[in-house]
Amino acid sequence: MGLIKAALGAAGGMLADQWKEMIYCESIPADVLTVKGQKRVGGRSSNTKASDNIITNGSAVVVNDGQCMVIVEQGKMVEVCAEPGEFIYDNQVAPSVFSGDLGQSLADTFAQIGKRFTFGGDTGTDQRVYYFNTKEVMGNKYGTATPVPFRVVDANIGLDVDISVRCNGEYSYRICNPILFYTNVCGNVESEYRRAEIDSQLKSELLTALQPAFAKISAAGVRYSAVPAHTQELADALNEALSSKWRELRGIEVVSFGVNSIATSPEDEQMIKDLQKAATMRDPSMRDAVLAAAQGDAMRTAAGNEGGMGAMGAFIGMGMAGQMGRPAGGSYSNAAPNPPQSQYATAAGGGFAPAPAPQQPGGWTCSSCGASGNMGKFCNECGSPRPADSGTWTCASCGTAGNTGKFCRECGTPAPTSQPRYKCDKCGWVPEDQSRPPKFCPECGDVFDEGDLS
Repeated sequence: MGLIKAALGAAGGMLADQWKEMIYCESIPADVLTVKGQKRVGGRSSNTKASDNIITNGSAVVVNDGQCMVIVEQGKMVEVCAEPGEFIYDNQVAPSVFSGDLGQSLADTFAQIGKRFTFGGDTGTDQRVYYFNTKEVMGNKYGTATPVPFRVVDANIGLDVDISVRCNGEYSYRICNPILFYTNVCGNVESEYRRAEIDSQLKSELLTALQPAFAKISAAGVRYSAVPAHTQELADALNEALSSKWRELRGIEVVSFGVNSIATSPEDEQMIKDLQKAATMRDPSMRDAVLAAAQGDAMRTAAGNEGGMGAMGAFIGMGMAGQMGRPAGGSYSNAAPNPPQSQYATAAGGGFAPAPAPQQPGGWTCSSCGASGNMGKFCNECGSPRPADSGTWTCASCGTAGNTGKFCRECGTPAPTSQPRYKCDKCGWVPEDQSRPPKFCPECGDVFDEGDLS
């Protein structure tokens, strides 16, 4: 009974497999990379009892755009077609009387019946059609869980420093070599192979390859803030870094690489700004411009102080500002071979030298340090304020000026009683020559008028 069943199975199966098949694949979803082809069997078709995994000689295999068809026979890839259209499969493994020479087809058919009889009525053959999704697989998100090193290179200022950046975005890839993908990735799948099965591995390798890719584009002078504008160069650099693992091993390549955002730590950001600002000081003209601006700010700040150190602080501020941009232990002549000549005189310690004060006779003597010849409101040596002056007068007999008492200190002539006495009502300044008072107070600029008479 077993032999009869085997003979009937072999003969019946071979007769059922005489019909040609049409193998096709619908549009492959974006999350599917490989799918097994299906035989089309309509409601009017008589080919309803054909064996699985058997492709009859002369069968048609339809290939659509964005697909690549591979025929695997007995575990070995025998046909590949990536051109859209109809592919006619010609083989003698499953002969048909409807294809080729009738006499030869009959002879091959009986030979296959004998072969199937030896397998107990089974086909003893496995033939499959796989379709590969060769379209761009988009929407693959990535993000750096830990900072990725990025080398900042600026040849204009001689900057070469490593920082850490974080970035996120999306990338896309496609299958460029279905043979390698079938051989090393998906294999002889039963129905389909989804991208979720390989996504984690691809993402891990992509993030690992970011470091050499960043190094390549940074060597070209691309700053990290300009990376979103050079995504094509970054994709090329990633393909170069991943070529041995992706293209040559799995038949996959990166198509595009998008960067939503890339940022570094505030400390690294401030460090780059400080280095760039310091590098501009190597230019003598830029150094002088920054120096002049710093001196102006220092003088304005010091002049606005109302304490006793206002005037002295102004000059101290100019000296401190003068040290900005000066090389340590040297002058501008040591930093630049031809320093620009300034139209302003500079002090020995740096900064602008104050204009020489006009020589005036007289002056007042400081009661704190004994320095004489002081003309302003503060002592030239210690900065003590000028003592209040009760008024002076000039002797009409001998011409001695600066008398403060009732009699002349040289000839003893009494002080005039009818001579008007002037004293600034704003700052308290008293002119030495009461007979010829100035029109304006030299200390505060107030107009001398009747309100200044005492």
